[in-house]
Amino acid sequence: MVGVLAGLAWADGAPPGAGSSGAAATPRAIAQAAPGLAGQFLVATDALRAPTFARTVIYMVRHDASGAMGLVVNRPVRDMPLGPLLRKFGRDDRGVTGTVRAYYGGPVEIGQAFLLHTAEYATEGTERVAGDVAITPTPGVLAALGDIARGAGPRKSLFAIGYAGWAPGQLEGEIERGAWITVPADEALLFDEDPARKWDRATARRRITI
Repeated sequence: MVGVLAGLAWADGAPPGAGSSGAAATPRAIAQAAPGLAGQFLVATDALRAPTFARTVIYMVRHDASGAMGLVVNRPVRDMPLGPLLRKFGRDDRGVTGTVRAYYGGPVEIGQAFLLHTAEYATEGTERVAGDVAITPTPGVLAALGDIARGAGPRKSLFAIGYAGWAPGQLEGEIERGAWITVPADEALLFDEDPARKWDRATARRRITI
């Protein structure tokens, strides 16, 4: 099922950076009690030139002793009509109109789909990440998209396919080498519908040390 979902998302071509990925953290047990960087933005610096992650903003959903996981939130791929998408997977599409924008969430497991959303909504597999932000992975994503199409979904949401993952200690090393900065995340920037401005806005939040 999820492989076909990814195929729909990338119908206009291969996802950016699909051939490159680091060691992956498992998407299982996404949210953790000890959050680490969970709930913060990981922002690529100008030192990070690899096409996979250049000028990306990643919302971190897990960071602990087993590794780290996040979703790129500023690389939209295409708008997908909701009715045909739900129908493809045997979901009720009666009365469904509109589209959902699919984002490239990262180079790992591009058959996996995730919905970041405000935490007043929950369905199968939903876990709170931090504050008022939650994440719903496959297969709950399809139920969430159906609810969104009928006006019963979360107040704000972002649909992503694939994720960014790091093995234990890998992300810490990349941060030390200057590839990334971490900045506070908030709902306004996370769900901003102008993804082209997210990197500039997130970078401007960098703390200046004197």
